Amino acid sequence: MHSLWPSVEVFHPQLWRAVCGYERNPALREELMQEVLLAVWEALPKLRDPDRLLPFVLRIAHNLGASHVRSSVRTPALVAFDAEAHDSLSQSAGEAERARTQWLFEALATLPVNLRQPLMLQLEGFDYQEIADMLGISSDNVGVRVHRARERLKTLSRQEDADELR
Repeated sequence: MHSLWPSVEVFHPQLWRAVCGYERNPALREELMQEVLLAVWEALPKLRDPDRLLPFVLRIAHNLGASHVRSSVRTPALVAFDAEAHDSLSQSAGEAERARTQWLFEALATLPVNLRQPLMLQLEGFDYQEIADMLGISSDNVGVRVHRARERLKTLSRQEDADELR
């Protein structure tokens, strides 16, 4: 076993959230998570700076997630949101918070991958430069993509609010 593997296991919640951002079908989500863990395992010997382990594993997760979405040639079947599977929905969260989190996961799934990736990484607490390094793009491009993603989410939210008023 690689000496950093126990540290990778600590990042399981972040990896799981990344996988949930790319796949809503529970069975396919589990398969994607296994692919991510296998890819991380195989890539660990290539890691040059152990202090950069979290960005390293998240870059792998997001790259595989993006490949997963791109390679899907069929239209995904709508799967009901599974609150139990999303670890960010704590049992102590209020109903309003749970509803907002559910809406966010569902709304993120509607974004194109190139907008979804940087926004998801920003939600995990990474700054633009770290995201740029993980995705292999400029930090200015990260800013543009995050801005566009947020604008799309705002538009979607306004549309849903308008629909509720009708």
